[in-house]
Amino acid sequence: MNKLYVVGIGPGNYEQMTIEAYEALKDCDIIVGYTVYVELVKEHFSDKEFLTTPMTKEVERCELAFEKASQGNTTAMICSGDAGVYGMSGLILEIGQKYENVEVNIISGVTAAMSGAGVLGAPLIHDFAVISLSDLLTPMEKIEKRLECAAMADFVICLYNPSSRKRSDYLRKACDIVLQHASKETVCGYVQNIGREGEHAVVLTLEQLRDSTVDMFTTVFIGNSQTKNINGKMVTPRGYKNV
Repeated sequence: MNKLYVVGIGPGNYEQMTIEAYEALKDCDIIVGYTVYVELVKEHFSDKEFLTTPMTKEVERCELAFEKASQGNTTAMICSGDAGVYGMSGLILEIGQKYENVEVNIISGVTAAMSGAGVLGAPLIHDFAVISLSDLLTPMEKIEKRLECAAMADFVICLYNPSSRKRSDYLRKACDIVLQHASKETVCGYVQNIGREGEHAVVLTLEQLRDSTVDMFTTVFIGNSQTKNINGKMVTPRGYKNV
């Protein structure tokens, strides 16, 4: 049976890749991925053939990976973070229905919610929600409703894709929605370029976050009513003292 791995490579730094992900990439002949992600692993697997497609060409990328695998090449489709969290594993499994001669193996990675939380401290110790602010595939009305419901329920909220050139005010809008149900002093944080060159983390209030400038390589964390700033670290207590 021909083999196609779907590999989450983590936040980007080679050392933050799981051993299982490393072994899968070492085992394959061809690595397929978005250009930026391929560049993150290329130097560590220089003996492999690399194939890339730009952003918004996800279907073509998956088809390319399946075609190479069906030709007898052990192939890997790589994704940043975890392939099952805003990654390619779902699309791969949908398209894979046409390729019965290819076995798909999904290799988990470390998503930005986990790796970013580690940089900031411990913001996700209690219940949390992960929401993408990208409206490319999800209507903004639905995103806004999810934000409102998460804020009403006092979840810690982790925001993916918080801003871009076309969506420069989306983080401000998200903060305005949360501010309807949370204090302006709510402890928040964000991390840019997690696990990559230029990594930068900030702990601040919800009011300050509203006026912050971030980009698509930033992961944002909005605390709940219990989240604290402890010596510059963002910490959400779970309440062990009450056990």
